[in-house]
Order: sequence, then C-alpha cells, then structure tokens
Amino acid sequence: MAAGGAFKQWFNGPAGPVAGGVFFWAPTFKWGISMANIADLQRPAEKVSYPQQCAIAATGVIWSRYSLVINPVNYNLLAVNAFMAVTGLYQLYRKLSLDYMTETIKKG
Repeated sequence: MAAGGAFKQWFNGPAGPVAGGVFFWAPTFKWGISMANIADLQRPAEKVSYPQQCAIAATGVIWSRYSLVINPVNYNLLAVNAFMAVTGLYQLYRKLSLDYMTETIKKG
C-alpha cells in the first residue's frame, strides 16, 4: 500500500496531473519536441538548422536549471529539458562536424 499511497500523493500533489496543471502538462507535451528532435537524427546533417538547434539546446539548459529552483521541484520538467539540451547539442555537433569536414576537404 505504500507505493499506492506515494502514487496518490504525487498524482494529487502540486506537480501532479490533477493539481499541478501547467507544471505537469506543459513538460509532458514538451516531450513531443524532444521526440521530434530524435526523429530528426535520421535526416542528413546538412538539413540541420543552427538557429533551431541552438534554441532547443538553450531552452533545455535554461529550463533544466529553472526546474530545480521552483517549488516544488519539477522532475518531469527537469527530465524533458535535460533531454532537449542533450539532443540539441548532439544535433549541433553533427552539423558542426559536417561543416568542418566539408571545409577541410575544400581546402585540401
């Protein structure tokens, strides 16, 4: 019963889906952006957008920090934004690597 009680406490708590409102549902729907970024890993690196991935990575870093400062600490918000930061930074790495290799080949 302890697990059921903990679940009920979270479910009805300030960061849960019932009382949490935007603190629960906004990060939950934000997972869609992260999943779209994962799906974009299948696209060629030359089609990756610097401004888009910089925005995704910056959003992830900024809001990850914010999720630890607010009361109650929102672990769903932390998880989704940490994931956004990592996927955005990885996409930028892919694009920068391609651009660097392209420049090296042109010079050589």
